[in-house]
Amino acid sequence: MSKVLIVAEHLHGKLNAATAKCVSAAQALNAESIDIVVLAADPAAVAAQAAQITGVTKVLTVANAANAHPIAQVLAPQVAQVAAGYSHVFGPSTTFGKDLMPCVAALLGVAQVSDVMSVEGTHTFKRPIYAGNAIITVEAPADHTVVATVRAASWPEAAGGGSASVEAVSLDAALPTHTRFIGLAAGSSERPDLQSAKRVVSGGRGVGSQENFKIIYDFADKLGAAVGASRAAVDAGYVPNELQVGQTGKIIAPELYVAIGISGAIQHLTGIKDAGTIVAINKDGDAPIFEIADIGLVGDLFTVLPELQAAL
Repeated sequence: MSKVLIVAEHLHGKLNAATAKCVSAAQALNAESIDIVVLAADPAAVAAQAAQITGVTKVLTVANAANAHPIAQVLAPQVAQVAAGYSHVFGPSTTFGKDLMPCVAALLGVAQVSDVMSVEGTHTFKRPIYAGNAIITVEAPADHTVVATVRAASWPEAAGGGSASVEAVSLDAALPTHTRFIGLAAGSSERPDLQSAKRVVSGGRGVGSQENFKIIYDFADKLGAAVGASRAAVDAGYVPNELQVGQTGKIIAPELYVAIGISGAIQHLTGIKDAGTIVAINKDGDAPIFEIADIGLVGDLFTVLPELQAAL
């Protein structure tokens, strides 16, 4: 039987929703047990949140001042040590997971399975390739630990209401000194996190400038939505690159995705194909975005958005 260890992603004492999506993937294995490991300077608050996820057997906490910031080279030796005895080690296919899990796989001497979107068996999985235009089936060696990242956009969040036990773990893993935290440069925002938001409003090259992007922010605030952008908008300097949605940005699956002034390059569509309802606003009626949009509106965004905001 499978025993699954999931590495919790968290920030500022809050558990990222991608962790609950990893639990859903683990449940597809019909695992004997699903444990979550929380690595932090003070893991108590995050562990309490993880314990409430339905299907979780046990939450393991690793308290260490070195874990105050999620540095892959520092976390990986600890995860690898905790992983002893587990058949599977899962992490989310977010920026955090893409950074950490390859290091864990290397320390365990196995090849990583990336972007798991479907579980076909204990060691057989489906994952996208070619920007999601093809799906392949991969099989991991049955005699090795499976280290995998879970494509968050392909899985629902496991329900809450659980009451797993919380257990502190003591480790003696040797932590590297050549990689250390210096500082964090990040934009502060009270809007929802782009990767886990239920609603997302994105702007593209058609917005025209950094100043004009205010109309996107205002509309997102009206909807209580996160803000995203196409690569063209990021490259043009309208917004920072942490807002980029697409193949080389964030892969998201909100319930509502509003694409404003975005033509719909295949790299962008890759990042939103799992969205629930896609709304496109573009003055070019032949823009590729309309081919996948559930609702399309041809018009000038600077005319349309104020009218929509007034209606809202």
